[in-house]
Amino acid sequence: MSDTVAIERPHGAAPAAAVPLLEIEGIRKAFPGVVALDDVRFRLRAGTVHALMGENGAGKSTLMKIIAGIYTPDQGEVRVKGRPLVLNGPLDALNNGIAMIHQELNLMPYMTVAENIWIRREPLTKLGLVDHRELKRRTQALFDRLVIDIDPETEVRSLSIASRQMVEIAKAVSFDSDVLIMDEPTSALTETEVAHLFRIIRQLRAQGKGIVYITHKMNELFEIADEVSVFRDGRYIDTKKSSEVTRDEIIHMMVGREITQMFPKEEVPIGDVVMSVKNLGVGGIFQNVSFDLHAGEILGLAGLVGSGRSNVAEALFGVVPATTGQIVIEGIPVTIDSPARALKYGMAFLTEDRKDTGCFLTLDILSNMETAVLSQHYVKFGFVQREALLSNCEEMSRKLRVKTPSLDEVIQNLSGGNQQKVLIGRWLLTKPKILILDEPTRGIDVGAKAEIHRLVGQLAGQGVAVLMISSEMPEVLGMSDRVMVMHEGRLTGIVDRKDADQVRIMELAAQ
Repeated sequence: MSDTVAIERPHGAAPAAAVPLLEIEGIRKAFPGVVALDDVRFRLRAGTVHALMGENGAGKSTLMKIIAGIYTPDQGEVRVKGRPLVLNGPLDALNNGIAMIHQELNLMPYMTVAENIWIRREPLTKLGLVDHRELKRRTQALFDRLVIDIDPETEVRSLSIASRQMVEIAKAVSFDSDVLIMDEPTSALTETEVAHLFRIIRQLRAQGKGIVYITHKMNELFEIADEVSVFRDGRYIDTKKSSEVTRDEIIHMMVGREITQMFPKEEVPIGDVVMSVKNLGVGGIFQNVSFDLHAGEILGLAGLVGSGRSNVAEALFGVVPATTGQIVIEGIPVTIDSPARALKYGMAFLTEDRKDTGCFLTLDILSNMETAVLSQHYVKFGFVQREALLSNCEEMSRKLRVKTPSLDEVIQNLSGGNQQKVLIGRWLLTKPKILILDEPTRGIDVGAKAEIHRLVGQLAGQGVAVLMISSEMPEVLGMSDRVMVMHEGRLTGIVDRKDADQVRIMELAAQ
């Protein structure tokens, strides 16, 4: 998609104001060992959607956290409607009309949807207690306006990631802010939910709101954005009207090099069956899933959100053990009732949600990377072989191009994409025979995606059997030798690479 794509502005969209809604000038921000932003500038006009693009570690999220009052810049100025502001925290930003939807969801899992949306703004009774009836009414009114079908009294922990994302969006809209920052808002949404979100964005844009939209998905940029600014290595590169720039031009600005092949799928010999799954099921979630996985094969697993894809992966790895069916590894029937047992059979599993089930956010990179291999590979006579462990972790970090000053850096200080690379490195250190990847490139920039795709292809070439779950159709079609499709807990078909196309996969996914 290298042709220029025109943007159709909705009828009634607000005209650009003479004074920008938001201005950033000369912003610099450094963390120990790394300069995250260096002399950065950015402008957001009222009634526009301004996309922010760049590789992981380019500084996008850091800048947005400065605008949202989470970080304080070392130097530079933030101006809202021409007025200089010093933001002393997120509440300060909200009071000045700036709201942010974070890439990593920040909801309270044991509170209800309504309580999460109106936290610290709850309606009170005459006795000073929370008025739960009014709380529910306000939430339902907000959901009706945004056409969101979620029960306000549901606890957040019971929601899917996609539903939690819609709650985050509703929460940000509830502040009626002039500036709305969306950091990868569609990373967990289906195509239908993305279309719904875009209707909300167009509605807000028509009301004169300014929306900063961080994304790695080119098709979204051309569909929803009026302007696009590109960052690289903490520096501002350029701003263009999205109707006057091509996909290839944006990629070149982002990475400073050409990305010639996004899906470097090599033909490799497909070996013997490594894992055979027969009538696998978990009560009430999915049932009768059967397939064979071969050495050197990349088996894609596609389906809409709620189809049961991730549940199958969790059952295979023993996170939620299967209640029916059989798993056979290298010809031997096995019982996998825990991740520890799965590891002993040569399996590795990259989970979908790096924040909740992947990273130990308060620990350093080394601790996160070594956790799967420490006891099995690097302990002799009760002593940890620290030198060998550190050397191999450093080599893996270099191989995956993790942007960090050292392995001593706390992982929550890394960008989302670099966190993902650390988790991939964790499992590659186990030298798995069977590698299960659940959304391996979610929230990762175009350059890093190509690197990870190339790495997965190399692993297949070395005989590793790969089961790859992805919501991105081009990724599934581009990387898979076969594509397995699920719908509402059922396996609806397995399609060979030569017969797989988007229409066929969507037919099976929607059965």
